[in-house]
Amino acid sequence: MKILIYGLNYAPELTGAGKYTAEMAALLAGRGHEVRVVCAPPYYPEWRVAKGFAAWRYRREERDGVTLWRAPLWVPKRPGGAKRMLHLASFALSSLPVLAWQALWRPDAVMLIAPTLMCAPGVLTLARVTRANAWLHIQDYEVDAAFDLGLLKNSRAAKIARWLESGLLRRFDAVSSITRQMSARATTKGVDPARVVCLPNWVDVSAIFPLTEPSDYRRLLGLPEQQKVVLYSGNMGSKQGIETLADAAALLAARTDITFVFCGSGAARETLLERCAALTNCVFMPLQPMERLNDLLNLADIHVLPQRGDAADLVMPSKLTGMFASGRATVAMARRGTALYEAVAPRGVVVPPENAKALAAAIVVLAGDPERRAALGKAARLYAVRALSPEATLSEFEERLALLCRKTADARVKQVRRVLHVRRKATSFGVNPAAIPVTPVEPGTVEEAAPE
Repeated sequence: MKILIYGLNYAPELTGAGKYTAEMAALLAGRGHEVRVVCAPPYYPEWRVAKGFAAWRYRREERDGVTLWRAPLWVPKRPGGAKRMLHLASFALSSLPVLAWQALWRPDAVMLIAPTLMCAPGVLTLARVTRANAWLHIQDYEVDAAFDLGLLKNSRAAKIARWLESGLLRRFDAVSSITRQMSARATTKGVDPARVVCLPNWVDVSAIFPLTEPSDYRRLLGLPEQQKVVLYSGNMGSKQGIETLADAAALLAARTDITFVFCGSGAARETLLERCAALTNCVFMPLQPMERLNDLLNLADIHVLPQRGDAADLVMPSKLTGMFASGRATVAMARRGTALYEAVAPRGVVVPPENAKALAAAIVVLAGDPERRAALGKAARLYAVRALSPEATLSEFEERLALLCRKTADARVKQVRRVLHVRRKATSFGVNPAAIPVTPVEPGTVEEAAPE
């Protein structure tokens, strides 16, 4: 099949949606599909365009068997609510000419990765023109997150944005997300449940695995083997509630056997640095190269995963899959009943969101119990091997997409037969058959196109 993937983020970004979009495209290309991508230059999570790329230049690349076009965008130095909207809008507008160019290629499917939903009108128009299937894959519910997390606060704007979001979602042939709860949220926004699919994020368990010897990062950071390392690695943004980690580190400042290591970048990094400036039990590192990710994750005795309480089931931290695959104990902050709680509770420790005392207490208990840490790490690793392989997710996507394509093809055949039948009848009555038009099948109306 010809598959066009349209999304803001892409490799060489190391975290977030870009990592999974790039892996999905490469895996689909490796399975024999023709894959093209329209994306932006890499900028996340540092919020600055990576070296070797230009913010205001179009660019074509070949990467891992995938042809991709990068469109310009504006990247604010300090992303806030309004600035984020302008940032997303700049890509949605600049990428339209590249998206329109793909009409000549005539893809079988156009897959939009959200964020950003601002690109949805272009995708739906392209799908209608080329008679392709339109698929929306939601990594983050950006509209809900923007208002529920306080990034935008105008109640009237929220009402209008959610109305527009619902209207757009209902026009896609398929809508998928990365957890059961996030997929179910699509149905509450008006999407037919038959069109909703759960496509979880994955992890390459052959690349991320438990090491039998201490991580080399212990030597680089000067940490003795007996020192217990609490690791947070990934994006440091407003949705993470990462300030709770600073509070927990402050509560454990007297514990000389516990060190917090913060590895990553993002809008909240400077704030975290300021809050930890007086603490001697905190170490900061920039994002590390992908080829060193396994060694980094194995630095942890305890992984920590903070999350704001109001972010429940709006986002699912992508870093969790690697944490599980590394075979180390995990402490996550989540409310009961959320996807994050259900993922971690059977194979880790869950404490209430934004509760630094509970987080510190859980860390102390695990730091003093190596057997429990080992048992939780083993359970997490086993889950990653059994349930988080990319093959399962990609197979589900291929099967559902192939089904959509077959339905569209069958509807076109039935439509042509119906028109030919009507034209034959018209001829018998002396009517010019050329006057009987063939109406194209629109995406999302395959069932309606087939005659009873």
